[in-house]
Amino acid sequence: MALKLYNTQTRQIEELVPLKDQEVRMYTCGPTVYHFVHIGNFRTFMFQDILRRYLLYKGFRLTHVMNITDVDDKIIINARKRNQTIADYTKEFEEAFLEDMKSLRIQQPEIMPKATEHIQEMLDLVSTLQQKGLTYQSDGSTYFRIDGFSDYGKLSHLDSSATVQSGRVDDDEYTKENPRDFVLWKAKREGEEWWSSPFGEGRPGWHLECSAMSMKYLGSSFDIHCGGVDLVFPHHENEIAQSEGATGRPFVKYWVHAAHLIVEGQKMSKSLGNFFTLRDLLAKGCRPRSLRYLLASVHYRKQLNFTFDGLEQSEASIRRVNDFIVRLREIPDEIAANPALEQRVALARSQFEQAMDDDLNTSAALASIFELVRDVNIQIEEGSLGGENRDQVLEFLRGVNSVFDVFDVEEQQLDDDEIRQLIEERIQARRDRNFQRADEIRQMLMEKNILLEDTREGTRWKRRN
Repeated sequence: MALKLYNTQTRQIEELVPLKDQEVRMYTCGPTVYHFVHIGNFRTFMFQDILRRYLLYKGFRLTHVMNITDVDDKIIINARKRNQTIADYTKEFEEAFLEDMKSLRIQQPEIMPKATEHIQEMLDLVSTLQQKGLTYQSDGSTYFRIDGFSDYGKLSHLDSSATVQSGRVDDDEYTKENPRDFVLWKAKREGEEWWSSPFGEGRPGWHLECSAMSMKYLGSSFDIHCGGVDLVFPHHENEIAQSEGATGRPFVKYWVHAAHLIVEGQKMSKSLGNFFTLRDLLAKGCRPRSLRYLLASVHYRKQLNFTFDGLEQSEASIRRVNDFIVRLREIPDEIAANPALEQRVALARSQFEQAMDDDLNTSAALASIFELVRDVNIQIEEGSLGGENRDQVLEFLRGVNSVFDVFDVEEQQLDDDEIRQLIEERIQARRDRNFQRADEIRQMLMEKNILLEDTREGTRWKRRN
């Protein structure tokens, strides 16, 4: 079955057919590094990561570009308050974002360009638009003339004659010919950093950055462009106008957008006290992969309600699968394979892939995993699961985990001699019925993120992540 995605531009679920054979070129809007990234943003980044991983699972060759916006109004204002350069101010938050990505196991794209390192590409794009009569200057700034692009509004399906431009970098004091026009190059203002250009000293507009960087690395036409629904208008609409206005070619084949996240049933807001960065949640004891599971568990086009109960349920779900994997590994090789179990694993794989192929239906994909866990657990209890079946289930889970990356599928190795000795000491303490010492060691190991479980087969250990 082929992967199908909902295309915002056509408002239809379409089969993914790359422009070049099995090669997918994808651009995803990255962070604006003016602060630590909040969990609403990470909902979008998580969806993009699941899409990225599933494309690789399907065998596509992938070139993935995610930009870093390191110059805009908020950055300039905050840097001035700190009496820092833009580069010095954004460095902290860029590094923090990369650390947060690692914590949430979000794969790093092949290319992560920074806006400030691609000023020349932006100026070249403005020059091309100028040559085609699609720009004009006013009070030192250069604007895109929307009336010159007849397809404006085809992504957001808005009547271009009725739209009034808005957005985080377009609320400025410069005079426009038409309120729908948007800025390409902003004239410098007192106290701001600026770059030289044929259009005067200034800095790029937000929309210009993504067009210039995406086309540099992916070409004038590419396959997938992702982001949150809040970017459909005006950001992505403006990207289309300036990109296609310059090249005369279709800019993006598939536009894919994720829905918003709310917190405990309310819109996330600092005034409501429900605004969380990943670091805020870690300080409250949240485990990163529990958040990863929660963010991935709801279909990307459905609004996700973040709750702390949901985090606990996510942790319980992960624990259920990990405990199942531990039991699975204890199946000895000599038990004969059960042919019915081989068919059951094949069914689970088919259900998983059908769900993911259906516009990344992650909730249905996860359900297929837990149905298999339930059925195989019954077979384990009955002693009718063989070593070959064990390996088949583990192989299926490895494929699943290459997409979700929340389970402990690979056998963990204990490479710390001190921890190994403590486990052995505790086993001996239990044999000696010295339960006080056994409990002390259990607590010591918990502080080292090692959890113990005493079973009929002996003591098991696992890492707490």
